[in-house]
Formats: sequence, structure tokens, C-alpha cells
Amino acid sequence: MTLFQDEIKRRRTFAIISHPDAGKTTMTEKLLLYSGQIHMAGSVKARRAKKHAISDWMELEKEKGISITSSVLQFEYAGLVLNLLDTPGHADFSEDTYRVLTAVDSALMLIDHSKGVEPQTRKLFAVCRSRRIPIFTFMNKLDRAGQDPYDLMHEIESIFGVECVPINFPVGRGGRDFKGVCDLRTRMATLLKDTQHGTREGEMLRISIDDPQFLTQVGAEIRDQLLEDLEMLNSAGNVADPAKLATGDQTAVFWGSAMTNFGVQPFLETFVHLAPAPHARQTKQRNVNPEEEDFSGFIFKIQANLDPRHRDRIAFMRICSGLYKSGMRAVITRTGKDIKATPPQQFLAQERKQIEQAYPGDIVGVYDPGIFHIGDTITTAKDVEFDDVPVFSPEMFGKVILTNPLKRKQLQTGLRQLTEEGAIQLFQRWSADDLEPILGAVGELQFVVMEYRLKAEYGAEICFEMMPYRFARWLSGPEAALQSCIDKNKKQILRDRWDNPVLLFESEWQISFQKDKNPDLTFHDTHRKKIAASPYPQH
Repeated sequence: MTLFQDEIKRRRTFAIISHPDAGKTTMTEKLLLYSGQIHMAGSVKARRAKKHAISDWMELEKEKGISITSSVLQFEYAGLVLNLLDTPGHADFSEDTYRVLTAVDSALMLIDHSKGVEPQTRKLFAVCRSRRIPIFTFMNKLDRAGQDPYDLMHEIESIFGVECVPINFPVGRGGRDFKGVCDLRTRMATLLKDTQHGTREGEMLRISIDDPQFLTQVGAEIRDQLLEDLEMLNSAGNVADPAKLATGDQTAVFWGSAMTNFGVQPFLETFVHLAPAPHARQTKQRNVNPEEEDFSGFIFKIQANLDPRHRDRIAFMRICSGLYKSGMRAVITRTGKDIKATPPQQFLAQERKQIEQAYPGDIVGVYDPGIFHIGDTITTAKDVEFDDVPVFSPEMFGKVILTNPLKRKQLQTGLRQLTEEGAIQLFQRWSADDLEPILGAVGELQFVVMEYRLKAEYGAEICFEMMPYRFARWLSGPEAALQSCIDKNKKQILRDRWDNPVLLFESEWQISFQKDKNPDLTFHDTHRKKIAASPYPQH
């Protein structure tokens, strides 16, 4: 095996997904803690102590105590290179999470064991299943009382149609009774002591459940319950099948409490060996093997002002094949433009450093002078172009009102740069007489973030005049039919950044009505940039 092949095999690229407040950012912190990247974990709950999660870098994230944007973290553990993408859990930022899932090889799903499967978890799991992404499940917050473990696994199996394969099992049912976890394959228990709310690594005791000292540590009731659990699980015969794990037909299940460090290290030790290395990826032309000599990668995220002092703009790229090296020549397939590759940047949230080269599976940042779009393929091959990253229909719309007309230039710059990140969409009225910007997003918090960032990063103070619409559909079809629909719906017709016609609706009934009135048109709830020849002049 060559050095290049060996480096590919060392990569593990995964995202953490969950419903809000299931402990996702805390889990991210603990993985960094146990991999030796940090010596004390910050918590999004500890704002009064001015201590924040390392993966939350935006000031507004620190103020609100939630993850607003996805973070990229690369670190090593057990001789392997882990590329971890921490995603926003809140539904208002789900489009950022959907894009991240195009760039990973597996996903870690966190579930609060007291609440079970929640709505946002269902949506994200469905996206993973549609992409055949292997999913690992961590039942979190066992330091609190919660549901029966068997009920939780049954709920996952019945909702998602996937087989649960427990890798370990809780020692004690939860709350004060929770003592640690037991590896079902080795019958070795890992017992931990509570440690400053988990800010530092916990003190662990690893002991066979057949050792007499185990009874002394946990007591007869918990020991007997665990033995009964093991007998029941063994009789069920659920065994991890690498082929089923790789296609997402099985999910490996772990238990613990990220807040208090119970079960985090046992999970990490097993996960790095079960999680897949980079594999072949489908393009519009063919499958691309990571070991190919030609370089290929795609842009899935753009972040403006990552360092507000320098007004920089970073494009995040998934490396899919070949080596990415500073100074190499490559092509942006969307434009055919030949570019000289800038030095790749490795990230640990906002902290970054330049590296010499990047391998398939790596997530790197590259300086963007304004030439990249989300979904762009960058390659040295002649027959490789990855699918565009889809844009989803917004569910809320607001007209931008600039409170200081002297800041219009700053507003225009801010709107252009921030909407190119893809989390919130920029529209204008179809008529050239009304060019006031309209923003669309999947949730209210996106408007809060936009208002905050326009003021903090560009000096443009705004407010929003919210609109009554809840649905958007992109239109495509014959030019005459398009123009007729546009003429009859001037109040509800917008154009997006690519001059595609977009029709707004207040209800699903209105969508059905318009479909019946315009049988020659197709109504799209997602789109991939330019979807139709537009009768409107290009800008």
C-alpha cells in the first residue's frame, strides 16, 4: 500500500446530527477532549462563566447558546484522521445541515434518551437514508432519568425501518442508577466517576462484569439487571454486519452521557474502527474512486467574515480524489475557469492553519475571492462534475428595510456575500420597477442572524417587513406559458439570484390551484441553480 493509499484509509469524515438540545455540541466538545485536542471542554450552557463551546465561533452563537452555523474540526485519534462537521441542531438552520451531509461518509445521530426520536431527528435521518449514509446512534443524557432502552431501540426501528445493533449497553437504567456502559462483545464494563460536569476527562474503571469487584462497584440489583439484559440481547441475535452498516440498513447503538463523560471514550474507540473510510462517489459522468490520480472535490459551504478583522471569505471543500496541493492548476467546471489552487487550510472551528496538501476525505478551507459557488466542482479531470447541491424552498419571507439610506452600498455588499453562503436566499420582485431585496429562509432565527450579521459585519442596520407567504415554487416550462403565469401573478412572482422565476403561496391549496391553471409548467420545491431559460433579462 502506498503512502497516498494509507492516508486515505486513515480518514474518517462524519457529521453529528440531532434535534436541538440533544447534546450535539457538548458531544463534539467531548470528542475533542478525549482525542487530546483540548484539555477542558466548554459548554454552550456556561455563558455566565464566559466559557463557550470551541465549535461555536460566532458571537451570536455565544450569546444565544446555540449552534448557528456548521463548524469543521480536524483532529487525530488512535492514528486516524477525523474530519468532524458539527452542524446546527435547530430546524431554522436545517439547510446548512443538509449541505453538510453531502460531504460526509457517515453520521453520528444523538438522541436524548428521555425524549426519544424528535421531529428534527426524523428529517435528518431521512436525508441520511436517502443518501445511504451509515448512521451511528448515541443515546445521550443517561445521567438523567429516561425511557427504557428497549423501547428506544424499538422506536428507532419502527420509525426509520433500520435494525438497531447495540455495541454496548447501559449499566443501570439512567439517572442516579447509571454507572457506565458494558461492551456486549467483551463483557467488559467501563465505569466512570462524575467530574466537574464533564469539563475534564473522567476517571474510568474497566472491569469484567464477571469480576467479583464489579458487584461491589454497582450493587446486586444493577448487576442482576445487566446480566438479564445481556442474556436477552444475546438471544435476540442482533449482530453488526459491516455490509448493512455501510448502507445504513443497520445502526450501531451506543449509550452514555456526553455532559458527564459517561460512555464517550468507549464510543470513540469503537466508532473509529466501524466508521467507513472515503469511498467512491458518483458524479454526473461516472463513479470517482478516491485513489485516482486526478484531483476532484466540491464546495459545500461558503463562510464570509470567518475572521472579521480581515473580511475573508472561505469556501469549504470536500476532497474526493487525488491530492490537493497549493499552486496546482484546476478547473471550476461550472465556468470552465482555470485557477491556481491556494494553500489549503485545516480547521479546528475558528482556529486554522495552512497545510501543504490535503487527501481524499479531508474537509479544507480555500480562500475565495468571489469565484466559487456552493456546489461547484473543482478538478483536474476532464470527465468529472458532481451534482449541484440542491436549494430548498423557504418557509418565511421578509422584505428588507434599510433604516439608514446612507448604508445602501454596505447593505448590498452584505446581502450578496451572506446570501452566497446559502443559508438564507435572496430574491427580488419580478418587475424591474421594484428592486427592494426580499429574503427567504426556513425559519425565523435566520432573519435574526441576518439582521445581526449585517450590522456587526457590514455596519448596515435593517429591519424586516414580514410577508404572509409560506411556500415557494420555482417554475420551468415553455417560455410562453412562463410569461403568461408571470403576467397574471405579478404580486407573488419573484426572481432568485440566477433569475429563475419563483412563485409564492400562502397555502398548499393555492399551489394546487396554480398547477391546475398552468398545466404546461412544472412547479419545483427545490432547484439546482439555473433551472429554465428565463424570459427576464439577465443581471
